[in-house]
Amino acid sequence: MRKDLLAGYLAGLTAAAIWGGMYVVSKVVMEVIPPFALLSSRLLLGIATLLLVAIFIPAKNRSLNDIRNYFFVGVVGYGISLGFQFLGTKLSTASNGSLVTSSTPALVLPFAYLLLREKITRFKIAAILLASLGVLAIIDLRSIDLSSNLFLGNLSLTAAAITWALYSVLVRKFTKSNDIIFATAVMLAGGLPIALPMGVWEYINQGFGVINVSVILGILFLGIISTALAMFLWNFAFTQISAAQASLTFFAQPLVGTFLGWFFLHETITPLVLAGGGLICIGIYLSSIPDQSASPNV
Repeated sequence: MRKDLLAGYLAGLTAAAIWGGMYVVSKVVMEVIPPFALLSSRLLLGIATLLLVAIFIPAKNRSLNDIRNYFFVGVVGYGISLGFQFLGTKLSTASNGSLVTSSTPALVLPFAYLLLREKITRFKIAAILLASLGVLAIIDLRSIDLSSNLFLGNLSLTAAAITWALYSVLVRKFTKSNDIIFATAVMLAGGLPIALPMGVWEYINQGFGVINVSVILGILFLGIISTALAMFLWNFAFTQISAAQASLTFFAQPLVGTFLGWFFLHETITPLVLAGGGLICIGIYLSSIPDQSASPNV
């Protein structure tokens, strides 16, 4: 496997693995801090962390147009998509969230074709289908709660999946691989015009709960690890490999979430979960195989 492919897959898988444990932390912290206030803290911590690292890296030649593009991409990813994700996580259930957001890789395909002219090959379609079946096996549809009172949460999660797919493709379209740290910081700033006003409104109308050491540690984890580090790795993956290939690493989230549930909460790993994990791994492998015979319209 080429070095760029390996680096891209490792970066994407690591980001997805970090996010696999993020839902539990987010759910706990949001019992104390409302969604957009927490999102604002994530973005600010992420920006500060990345800019601190960028100080020690030689400056690149950046045009005003580059910075404007980074910011626009950030509005889509960190303002709109993460806003929907946090709102949906608060209103819906963890299993619903995993099911809906796991549709992101499939949604990347049409955006990648329209914006990047990436071929929708037979191997990519097979990879998406196999990995999607693997996710369904892990989540177990019998545990999904689709009652009407969760409709708004599920709708928000669907919007998050669509806009995150668009964001991921835009990263590949506009980001230079040698400027990814600074670009990610500017993208995070793109979320502030939406997150900050909403966060202030939440504080005025709802206030915060009791902020203890556990909540502070949760905020630091979400801001530094789940935002600064994971977002950098995710963006880096999309600069190294095709959007369709990079998006497949997103399926590592339910695998990691299942493992953490087994390790920390002593939840049972069933044969269905193992089969699902195997299908996801096969799907990721298939996504790396070129299909020279396929046309863009396959």
